[in-house]
Amino acid sequence: MKRVPEPELMDDEEQARAYAEADFSEPNERFLELFRPLAPGGPFRALDLGCGPADITLALARAYPQARIQGLDGAEAMLAFGRHALRADSALAQRVELVCERLPSPRLARAGFDAVLSNSLLHHLKQPEVLWQTLRGCARAGAAVLVMDLARPGSPTAADRLVAEYAADAPEVLRRDFRNSLFAAFTPDEVRAQLVDANLRGLSVAMVSDRHLAVSGRLD
Repeated sequence: MKRVPEPELMDDEEQARAYAEADFSEPNERFLELFRPLAPGGPFRALDLGCGPADITLALARAYPQARIQGLDGAEAMLAFGRHALRADSALAQRVELVCERLPSPRLARAGFDAVLSNSLLHHLKQPEVLWQTLRGCARAGAAVLVMDLARPGSPTAADRLVAEYAADAPEVLRRDFRNSLFAAFTPDEVRAQLVDANLRGLSVAMVSDRHLAVSGRLD
């Protein structure tokens, strides 16, 4: 199935609210499980690229009390929900920073993060190399890397089957966006080729569900 890119930003308020109120607990928990064996010991600094409403950013901060985490997203409408959560938790707000900025971001260069994470950003990018270049430039050597995203199905029929299975009761905006995202996603082989082009040979790609792939490992 040919890839069909979709808009890079989710900056519509109705769309942002639908995402913030949706139940993504299953894939979010899978993301946290995949990160556990990669998590640095002791205090660490992490960057969450394309953090959206910051659900995973905040969950990571709660799971790792010694971590300082920066979440970055290009849509202020999405970040507003994370900012609201931080206002209700002053202790968490001391360790979490949410930044509205699009990639590529010069401010991230040579930042030396101990972990760089991303969930569901890759398929939004018209030029996926922007993510890999950012990751290479902002992480220290040996940094933990976890990028999870949708994987493009083999046919429109397969995409429709996934929408029916996982979004049948979701609002129309989420069903539409989920289908569009499946068409915009990359296959595991395409992502492997991206990593070779970016000289990120220390990272591996694997399917981690019937609709998600994950890139994981440590920077060499």
